Amino acid sequence: MKKWMISLISTILVWGAGIFVFFYIKDSIPKKLTAPSALIVDAKTTEEEKVSTDLKEIIHNAQKLVVKIKLADGSLGSGFLYNNRGDVVTNAHVVANAKEVTIMTSDAREFSGTVIGISQETDVAVVRVHGLEGTSPLKIAKDRKGEIGDEVLALGSPLGLQNTVTTGIISGVDRDLDLDPYHYEDVYQISAPITHGNSGGPLVDSKTGEVLGINSAGIEKGAIGFSIPIVSILHIIEGWSDSPMVNIPEVATGMEGYAYENEFSVEDYSSYLIKYFYESLNYGDYVTAYSLLGSSWQTNLSYEKFRSGYLNTLSVTIDDLTATSSGDKASVVVIISAKERNNDSTNLSKYKATYEVSYENDQLKIISGKAERIN
Repeated sequence: MKKWMISLISTILVWGAGIFVFFYIKDSIPKKLTAPSALIVDAKTTEEEKVSTDLKEIIHNAQKLVVKIKLADGSLGSGFLYNNRGDVVTNAHVVANAKEVTIMTSDAREFSGTVIGISQETDVAVVRVHGLEGTSPLKIAKDRKGEIGDEVLALGSPLGLQNTVTTGIISGVDRDLDLDPYHYEDVYQISAPITHGNSGGPLVDSKTGEVLGINSAGIEKGAIGFSIPIVSILHIIEGWSDSPMVNIPEVATGMEGYAYENEFSVEDYSSYLIKYFYESLNYGDYVTAYSLLGSSWQTNLSYEKFRSGYLNTLSVTIDDLTATSSGDKASVVVIISAKERNNDSTNLSKYKATYEVSYENDQLKIISGKAERIN
């Protein structure tokens, strides 16, 4: 009788536990299944960070292939590297009535360029720069046109105060307008404003980094820009590239305010060079940063040692920058905040760095530099 009672009690307990577990699972597990997943949230956050990083990388990589074009009369404009022959595409009004021009790159190199094609009807021209031959160009959207709503970047000249990037969307297509002496037909209307530094530069798809057009004109009131679709003028560009013009025609110059005169000082260029140096480090582009150093500094500092010195630097912010010049030389003093990796933690340190910048074989270079930690 005693054994029978124990068996009965055990059976009741087992059944009770089973019923409890059944209702617990029925009530709580569906709620857990419908609750937000921490993995999904983290994945979404990571994806947003990736998109932001990709955009910055697209801008940085594109800027390296956008150039400043300088004419003998001091007027300035923009252009971008189109192919590995060293051909730079720009607006016709930027290089109007010039045969030889000066090309300045984002890393402060300077080359001679020859106009090999220019149109009297369409605002487009091509400059051949032998010094850029073999350089990988910007990606070109050769098989498609941009559409209304596409997010775009308008990039301008990469030196001095002209180093500009404006963002926006294609807000209209198939627009026609007349800006003497040119007729613009079937162009993009963009919400990214076109300034003096943008004229002749590329209109870039912010998702793919491909060139969609050539930034050509702007309306200051309302911040509206116009860009010539690259696909509509590919046949002209490629024709000049394959068969350069022998005689460059004269072009009327009625468009004021796009190619313009505005010289920058050694201080301006030196300040830009130091900012570009740190920007390259922030993107992990150590090759470009190292290329900005003078030959004597590079002789005493190998690329491998230079790179290893920055591997634990996560980011650098410029807090203050002052440049003073004497002739063709400049001294640049910069205060920076550096986020540095230290084993499993990160530290924020401040430094005061002093750089000497000067011309070396007609190229502006960082000749020397020293830094000290400050409070």
